[in-house]
Amino acid sequence: MKHTTPLRAAVAALLLTVGLGAAHTGVASAVPLPEAAVASSAAASSAAAPSASPGLLDAMRRDLGLTASQAEERLSAERAAAAVEKTAQQATGGAYGGSWYEPSTGRLVVAVTDPAKEPATRALGADTRLVRHSAAALDRSKARLDTLRAPAGVAGWHVDPRSNSVVVTVVRTEREAPAVREFVDLARAGGPVTVAETAQAPRTYAAGTVGGDPYYTGNVRCSIGFSVHGGFVTAGHCGQAGAAVRGWDGSAMGTFQGSSFPGNDYAYVGIHSGWWTVPVVLGWGTIPDQLVRGSAEAPVGASICRSGSTTHWHCGTVLAKNETVNYSQGAVHQMTKTSVCAEGGDSGGSFLSGDQAQGVTSGGWGNCSSGGQTWFQPINEILGRYGLTLHTA
Repeated sequence: MKHTTPLRAAVAALLLTVGLGAAHTGVASAVPLPEAAVASSAAASSAAAPSASPGLLDAMRRDLGLTASQAEERLSAERAAAAVEKTAQQATGGAYGGSWYEPSTGRLVVAVTDPAKEPATRALGADTRLVRHSAAALDRSKARLDTLRAPAGVAGWHVDPRSNSVVVTVVRTEREAPAVREFVDLARAGGPVTVAETAQAPRTYAAGTVGGDPYYTGNVRCSIGFSVHGGFVTAGHCGQAGAAVRGWDGSAMGTFQGSSFPGNDYAYVGIHSGWWTVPVVLGWGTIPDQLVRGSAEAPVGASICRSGSTTHWHCGTVLAKNETVNYSQGAVHQMTKTSVCAEGGDSGGSFLSGDQAQGVTSGGWGNCSSGGQTWFQPINEILGRYGLTLHTA
């Protein structure tokens, strides 16, 4: 946010808070988006958590078909599931096969390879499913694929705890192409693989400058992800280290201090004197939508919402974690896939689960008229990479 005259300050406060709360995503046929986030104790902490803001509930009603009370209940159950997930992973050790939130029951499901681990896991407040492959074994299979160069017809790959396999996503029209079939065969030789299809291939979402949006670098517009002490985080494909950043009013705002793309898709922008940060993701034209209170990671299956400078608020669910997305510029690793839509200019924007920061928007396919999917780079990875501290309320 920037110091300015009293009348301008009111406008600046609104627009910059919106910008400082923009988010990030990813997906199976993905596109970077430069222009155009012990059961009883978990339940107790959930009950004590503040109520979600009206803007977040509105987006969940629209995109997930929930009433306001259903949305509140789901957010509470997801907070409890996120707390149980860490404990369950520690309790199951080498038998851990992954986990996900199941909306139909409002509970976390933990996959285990050892039936002897099931009673203790259920005692933590989770349901269990017996599987053949451990999460560690599946991660090794995926890591092997990460060393290969994938053809354009392969959109990405990730470990899927529900199917207990590595899912390789291919572009539907390219499934029988020799290079795609060869890649799938190599994947199957290294472990259990499921093949899924997507309609579109990865592509970038670069576009020209449009006035009134959060920040610009060169002729590209992107969205601010989350405030950190000293600046904000955003998508790496929006700018390289050393690139100057202009604010919503065109004035000098800061400089990219670090940036990584491809391989990763994250960046850190240090802001100049006269601008400041706030732990808020805005509701776009109404009230500050959501205070950011932490960065506890939501499980697969949890609801999640995104804010960006082009399409504003949209919600969906977490579909997969640790997915490798095969963009035309190169593969990006450790991405989280969601069912949330996005469009050009939303890149870098905020992904939130309740009041917890999840990540910054990377890319996707589709749009917010017909639907689509989006990936984000997890926030905790970005904070750790640059030694940053999230600005929280």
